[in-house]
Amino acid sequence: MPPKADINKAGWEQSDFPILCETCLGDNPFVRMSKQEYGKTCGTCARPFTVFRWNPGSGMRYKTTVICQTCAKVKNVCQTCLLDLEYGLPTQVRDTALALEAGAPTSDINREYYAQNMESKFDGDKSLLGSSRTTSVGKEMLKQLARTDPYYKRNRPKICSFFVKGECNRGSDCPYRHEMPANNDLANQNIQDRYYGNSDPVARKIMSSHAETKGLKPPEDETVTSLFLSSLSPESTEDSIRATVIRSLPSIDASHIRSIVHVAKTRCAFVNFKDRMSAETAAYAWSNGLEIDSATAAVKWGRSKKAVAPSA
Repeated sequence: MPPKADINKAGWEQSDFPILCETCLGDNPFVRMSKQEYGKTCGTCARPFTVFRWNPGSGMRYKTTVICQTCAKVKNVCQTCLLDLEYGLPTQVRDTALALEAGAPTSDINREYYAQNMESKFDGDKSLLGSSRTTSVGKEMLKQLARTDPYYKRNRPKICSFFVKGECNRGSDCPYRHEMPANNDLANQNIQDRYYGNSDPVARKIMSSHAETKGLKPPEDETVTSLFLSSLSPESTEDSIRATVIRSLPSIDASHIRSIVHVAKTRCAFVNFKDRMSAETAAYAWSNGLEIDSATAAVKWGRSKKAVAPSA
């Protein structure tokens, strides 16, 4: 019986070639790939899919696809590294800049059902992200952060676990890297967080560095949870500011906002958040400004309320 005729395999995916970024494909123009139909389950929707495996170049490690093509098209990402195909950035960076919702189903069954429904909505090989509304400041942020050239260093062999334990005796013949792993947040990554853009340490590092270059480095005083907006449109009101703030931060709902103070006379406003994490998320998203009522507002951190000790 053909696989598609089996009702239990009707949702399984078959494909002839993977969806890959230039970095994962490698610099070798003559790539030989192995193909295994239904070789493993997708790392996001848990449906069996066609797995591809190849060597991207001399001295590089073998790479394999980890998610199905349907999930790759939904997010417009590479099937192997899960980075955006257009900008070469983590999905959390792209979704934050373009104010896109993650929309992550919670259970394996829901993820599989969601993937099957999304597959029926595709027009050819196009991603569903093309229909999203984008702002000029969001696009400008992505242009500044985009990786335009392949980063083949990402294809290097993994670190030798025996070397880390001091037990590798293969020396220069060892196909793995002989170096100690970095002990930081970047070492703790997983497919789900990278794909759906939830607490991705790589994305947070990129957005934090970009915000710092724009003068939005978080204050050392952790009690500062306010952002100051200036150069607002004369037509702006507290309601329009609130609506724009909530719309531009899909990962933050209205319950995270303590208050919004609009001073129409000076065309400025304070957005006061209830917690520091929400304020930092907003600073990352608005590092290139915030478009409100057809005007781009400048963004700065609020000042610390700590009293300065008088000089002797």
